[in-house]
Amino acid sequence: MSADLLVRDVQPSDVESVRLFLEHNGWAHRIGSAEHFAQLLANSQRTALAVKDSRIIGFARGITDGLSNGYLSMVVVCGQHRREGVGRALVEHVMGENPHITWVLRAGREGAPAFFSSLGFEASTIAMERPRSK
Repeated sequence: MSADLLVRDVQPSDVESVRLFLEHNGWAHRIGSAEHFAQLLANSQRTALAVKDSRIIGFARGITDGLSNGYLSMVVVCGQHRREGVGRALVEHVMGENPHITWVLRAGREGAPAFFSSLGFEASTIAMERPRSK
């Protein structure tokens, strides 16, 4: 990972910039209006923003009780900065230091299963899903 990479929590002043970053990186279908996205972030207990040279290059968010269970969502790194450790830094920031939390995620995008396996995730035979309506 590059020394000039900063990974930090998303601040209220970052919300619109993060929304635009996601829109430009293939996630427009998941972010909705500015108000919807602001609420999405406000309801996420953990967020991570990757910044390099004053530019957003990655984002992740998670929902957790902080003790037992967590859901990792929206891990996004812009194309030119993939395979530089940015995604790993985002995921580690969101998951934090508690090894007793079981984290789950949906790894449906190309390359996602291999990436998350490298972070210790395993395919589960016990998870169930109720997909959102289209």
